[in-house]
Amino acid sequence: MSAALSNAGRHHALELKDLRKNFGKTEIIRGIDLAVESGQRIAIIGPNGAGKSTLFNLISGRFAPTSGQVLLNGQAIHGKKPFEINRLGLSRSFQITNIFPKLSVFENLRCGVLWSLGYKYTFLKFLANLDDANGRADELMAMIKLEKKRDVLAINLTYAEQRALEIGITIAGGADVILLDEPTAGMSRSETSRFISLIKEVTVGKTLLTVEHDMGVVFGLADKIAVVVYGEIIAFDVPEAVRADQRVQEAYLGSSVADAQGQGH
Repeated sequence: MSAALSNAGRHHALELKDLRKNFGKTEIIRGIDLAVESGQRIAIIGPNGAGKSTLFNLISGRFAPTSGQVLLNGQAIHGKKPFEINRLGLSRSFQITNIFPKLSVFENLRCGVLWSLGYKYTFLKFLANLDDANGRADELMAMIKLEKKRDVLAINLTYAEQRALEIGITIAGGADVILLDEPTAGMSRSETSRFISLIKEVTVGKTLLTVEHDMGVVFGLADKIAVVVYGEIIAFDVPEAVRADQRVQEAYLGSSVADAQGQGH
């Protein structure tokens, strides 16, 4: 069977087609095309104001595009509400930690798994009796290495622990495509190193897109890098190729690339 035939009917995990977003007369996203294969880890980088957060908002449904398409596993999702997109298999974390501060670590994770297990908004049982939800929450807690903080209120966790909890909530629903918005922002170098390892572990087999400013994180985590400048992707390639791209260095990276090289990334 030819490669063309064997790939027939297959879809990219996520695909953007001529995606555009205007705010009034200002064009923020200017015709982005991007195709992400299942299981790839993609870092989206670019200077402040390049449109990275707007792009994430378009993908996750917080904004509707002015024109163009967003496809999730071949299905059009542009214009859908965020919760509808989430139920189709895409989940997102935010720059600002988004957890339930007055619930324990375990309770936060259990909330994250309920919908995916079919419980929705009607509970005919006490939560303590939902063995499948409790078991899945325990599994997630082990994955994010917060077992010892099981009954600690989320508000009392360290910042890095809160970010880990948010990662756990993000993957709790079983989404295949994960969006992380600056996941290591505000962390120390040692916390960042541990967090990169955690992200790699919990996203095995999943498709990952992350917006990140730390070049050490980018080069240590990503399979490919998309460079966004003025609402357009000027490069999309493996880290080594992006690092060497003269256009990228002139537009954005410059000394940041040299710094990353000096750190061994």
